Amino acid sequence: MSVYYLETSLMTIIKKNVSLQPLRRKGEKLLFEMDALVQFNIPVSGLKDGLHTYDFQIDSSFFECFEASPLKEGNVNVKVYFDKRPDLYVLTFDLKGIVKTTCDRCLDEFNLPIKGTHDLMVKFDETEHEDADIIYILRGEKSLSIAKYVYEFINLSMPIMKTHDDADEDCNEDIVKYLNNYNFDEKEEESESKENPMWEALKKFKKK
Repeated sequence: MSVYYLETSLMTIIKKNVSLQPLRRKGEKLLFEMDALVQFNIPVSGLKDGLHTYDFQIDSSFFECFEASPLKEGNVNVKVYFDKRPDLYVLTFDLKGIVKTTCDRCLDEFNLPIKGTHDLMVKFDETEHEDADIIYILRGEKSLSIAKYVYEFINLSMPIMKTHDDADEDCNEDIVKYLNNYNFDEKEEESESKENPMWEALKKFKKK
């Protein structure tokens, strides 16, 4: 399976399960969310052609802006290289930091180190739409919001299987010991079932 196919599939899963638009609620909360994401609006109309660099620091206030986000806390530095050309924009996202997540082995929370580089191309069209790693916007737009793409790329930088090993830490010993004993009991039961033809009959008898 190619890396491109895997990234595209993961991005589709993220979009299906998490709203990539800021939360829409009335009152002070909405104003807070707008303030938290306004820094991710790049003023493209006022930029000269050429390479521009932006630095963003991601924390819990950023993740709160995405409904049902599995990520709640983190500290991630995102550097965006914005290459403005007459007929398109090319963006490169370099990110590095930590996010708090749950270990898939022992279920304890831990700080997962992440890093990655992701590219995004912006082209112009008569209607706004997206196609894999290319987005289409209307020509003449004054600004480009990259908040949801920062969110997507942070998620894509996380491994599918997340364990304490990724942070050079040990899992919860009590939980691991319990799971090991549980798996051993299951295997032992399966083994006895195969070696002794009377095992299945005995289990059926106990159920009566």
